[in-house]
Amino acid sequence: MAGLGVLALAAAGALAGLAPSTGYASSHREAPLIAGDPRADNTDVYAFVSPDNPDTVTLVANWIPMEEPNGGPNFYPFADDARYNIKIDSDGDGKPDTTYTWTFAGHYRDDANQFLYNTGVVKSLDDETLNYRQTYTLTATCPDGSTKTLVKDAPVAPSNVGKASMPDYGALRKQAVVGLPGGGQSFAGQADDPFFLDLRVFDLLYGGNLKESGHDTLTGYNVNTIALQVPKKDLALKGDAERNPVIGVWSTTERQGAVVADKGGEGKGEAGWRQVSRLGNPLVNEVVVPLKYKDAFNALTPDKDRTVTPVVDKVKDPIVPKLIQSIYGIPAPAAPRNDLVEIFLTGVCKACGPVQADLNSQLLNKDVPKDVFVPSEELRLNMAVPPAAAPNRLGVLAGDVAGFPNGRRLADDVVDITLQAAEGAAQSGQLVAALAAGDGVNANDHAFGHHFPYVALPNTAAVNEAEQGSLSGSVEAGFGGLAGDGFSVTGATALAGGALLSAAGVIALRRRRAARS
Repeated sequence: MAGLGVLALAAAGALAGLAPSTGYASSHREAPLIAGDPRADNTDVYAFVSPDNPDTVTLVANWIPMEEPNGGPNFYPFADDARYNIKIDSDGDGKPDTTYTWTFAGHYRDDANQFLYNTGVVKSLDDETLNYRQTYTLTATCPDGSTKTLVKDAPVAPSNVGKASMPDYGALRKQAVVGLPGGGQSFAGQADDPFFLDLRVFDLLYGGNLKESGHDTLTGYNVNTIALQVPKKDLALKGDAERNPVIGVWSTTERQGAVVADKGGEGKGEAGWRQVSRLGNPLVNEVVVPLKYKDAFNALTPDKDRTVTPVVDKVKDPIVPKLIQSIYGIPAPAAPRNDLVEIFLTGVCKACGPVQADLNSQLLNKDVPKDVFVPSEELRLNMAVPPAAAPNRLGVLAGDVAGFPNGRRLADDVVDITLQAAEGAAQSGQLVAALAAGDGVNANDHAFGHHFPYVALPNTAAVNEAEQGSLSGSVEAGFGGLAGDGFSVTGATALAGGALLSAAGVIALRRRRAARS
C-alpha cells in the first residue's frame, strides 16, 4: 500500500506540477499552484437534505474564490474549456457511481464594437443589453456507465454588474433555475460566498491570544455557484434510499490535454481530461495535508487516499492540536486519532472506530459489499436524517445530526466544528471550553434563502468600500453606470476612450518629469 501511495503521489504531482500546454496546472486555493487557474478552483462543497423539499438532496459547489464585485469589464465567467463535476459514491469504494458534469459556453452579442459586459439595463437573461452571456449543458453519468443529457443550453445567471445595470438581480436568478427531467432543479451563476471564517487563524491561531478573531474575512466577496437538487433515489445505491441512504460527495474540475513528459524526456500529448482540483470535506487540504503534498492531493482520486501514507499519517496525528498546545497550552489528544479517521476517511459508524454512533458511513448501506469499501476522503451524507427543525451551527457536536460532518449545510460553522473535532470533541462528546468562542464568526454576512438554490444573492458593493469614504459615491456607477437608462453607449465608448487618452497623457507627463529630474 505504501508503495502504491508513493506512485499515486508521484503521478498526481507530475500532473499538478506541469508547465501547461493545452491544459493547466492548478489546485485549490490552499495549495501553492492555485493562482494559476482560479476558474478551476473549487472553494467549497455542500450536501444536505433539502429543508423545503425533504424527498430531495441539494448539492452545492463553488468556484473562483475572492471575487471582488467590481470586476469589470470581464467579470467572472465559468471556464468554457473545463468540466465541472459533482461526484457521488454510493457504495464506499472511493469511485464515483454517479457523476454530474457541467460544461459552459460563452456568447457575445457584439465583441467587435463593444467592451461592455452589458450595454444597458438588464431585466431578462434574453435582453439584447446583456452583451455577454453563458449557457451550459448538464449531463449525468450513471452507475452502469451510460451518460444522459439532463439540460442543454441552459442559461447562467450573469455576474452582478451593479444596481444601475441589473436593478432586480433576484429576477435574473429565478430565470436561471431550470427543471430537470424526472424531477429536480439546476442552477449556475454568481452568489455571495457562503463560507464564513476569520482567516487570521494563520497568524499563530488568531494572534496567539485569540484577540485576532470575530472578522469575517470573506464578507463582501462572491463566488460562482453550481447547485443541483435531485430526488434521493437518483443518488442512492441501486436507487433505494431507504436501504442505502448514505452517499459520499466531492467536486472536481478537469482540464483537457495536459502534456506529460515520459522517462525519455519527450513530451507525450494525451487527449483525455485531467483532474486539476478536488474538494470534499472542508479544510482537509488547508490544515491536514502537508505543504509538500497539497498540489498532488488535488489531482488524486479518493480511492487512492488510503495508499498515501504521508496524508493518512497527518489524519491520525494532525498538526493543528500540536499548534494549539504550543500556543495555548491545551493538551493535544493522543495519537493515533482514529476518531478523525472516521470523520474524514470512513464515515462515522460503530464498527468504524471510537465514535460510537451509526451516522454516515457507506458501510451502513444494506447493499454495500464489505470487501469493496475503502477509506477515502469524501463529504458523507446520510439522506435518511431529516432536516432539523432548529438547526445548530455546530451540527453533530451540538446534537444536530443533520449538520456537519453529516453532510454540510450552508450555515454550518465548519471552522469551529473542525477546531473542536481536532481537539477530540467528537470522541469525548464534550466541547473544549477554552476554544468555545472559535473564530468569533458564527454566521454568514447575508442570510441564506429558504428555497433552491438557497445561496444569497451576489454582492455589488466594493469590498474596500468602507475605506474609500466619500470617494465611493463618486465611483459607484462603475461599468454598470455607463450603461444605465438614457445613457448613450456610443457616448460611453467615447468617454471611456477619452479617459484612456487622458490617463496616457498623465503617464507620459510623469515620465518626462522623471527623466528631467
